[in-house]
Amino acid sequence: MNRFVVRSVMQGLINGRSYCRSSISNGQVYGAAIAGRSMQICCQQNGVIFSGFEWRRMMSSAPPSMEKAPSEKEEKKNNSATEEKKGKELSLSSYWGISRPKITREDGTDWPWNCFMPWETYRADLSIDLKKHHVPKNFVDKFAYRTVKLLRIPVDLFFQKRYGCHAMMLETVAAVPGMVAGMLLHLRSLRKFQQSGGWIKALLEEAENERMHLMTMVELVKPKWYERLLVLAVQGVYFNAFFVLYVLSPKLAHRFVGYLEEEAIHSYTEYLKGIERGGVENVPAPAIAIDYWRLPKDATLKDVITVIRADEAHHRDVNHFASDIQFQGKELRDAPAPLGYR
Repeated sequence: MNRFVVRSVMQGLINGRSYCRSSISNGQVYGAAIAGRSMQICCQQNGVIFSGFEWRRMMSSAPPSMEKAPSEKEEKKNNSATEEKKGKELSLSSYWGISRPKITREDGTDWPWNCFMPWETYRADLSIDLKKHHVPKNFVDKFAYRTVKLLRIPVDLFFQKRYGCHAMMLETVAAVPGMVAGMLLHLRSLRKFQQSGGWIKALLEEAENERMHLMTMVELVKPKWYERLLVLAVQGVYFNAFFVLYVLSPKLAHRFVGYLEEEAIHSYTEYLKGIERGGVENVPAPAIAIDYWRLPKDATLKDVITVIRADEAHHRDVNHFASDIQFQGKELRDAPAPLGYR
């Protein structure tokens, strides 16, 4: 009897050690943490043998490898399912606890965009008067008006009938003034301990809206390498020039942008005429435009250009209004900002 017990104990030790070696040699250890856990399990098995666990398992009709196989297979299946789920959802866990909540469209489908959220979308007001024009009355108005007209000449000569590339370049310029003006008003509010009357937010909304125009145009027109270089040069010059202009004369800066938006309306009107004549293919609208402006699923390029032109008309009104306030000797914070006016 004692001989049988000793033989059983020795057999258990051999089985436990061989199991540990086979587990490691078969490549089941995937990382440092898992390797440590596997070694711990093996050591525990070797230790528990003396308390009779291996003896009870040997009394079973199934060998140890058969008893372990189902749990290992199930663990592999769970791990692969977890990894597949993480790969599909692309959920980023963070030490800081920051994660994006689940956002869906009205129809229940997942929201695909990170650059804007559903509550930032809107339907453009297409009833706005596109023919409004501020007649230059004084030196500042005439200077701003003639400067914009002068700048239009080389742009038209360069792009000619390439309406898409022209619109893309136009949006890289149009997105600058709102950001510069909002930044300077922000700094002024900090220096003087004053409220801005909502104008900081209104101008930054304008800059963001113009940037979304650009993101839409990039989906429609793929810029060439020399056009990208041109964007870098123009943005570098225009940002610094507008910064200095706004510091010296905010009313001139806003009037300049107002006239610039009037030219943008004209450019998009020519773009629409090119589509109607058949010179520009009326391709389906990009998905980003459909979600941002809440367009129908079958919207086309013509619909996109129409809503962008309406946005430019609203920006025209906001900047001429801002200039009028300052021409009256008041500050922007003295008049309510046109928040959400687009």
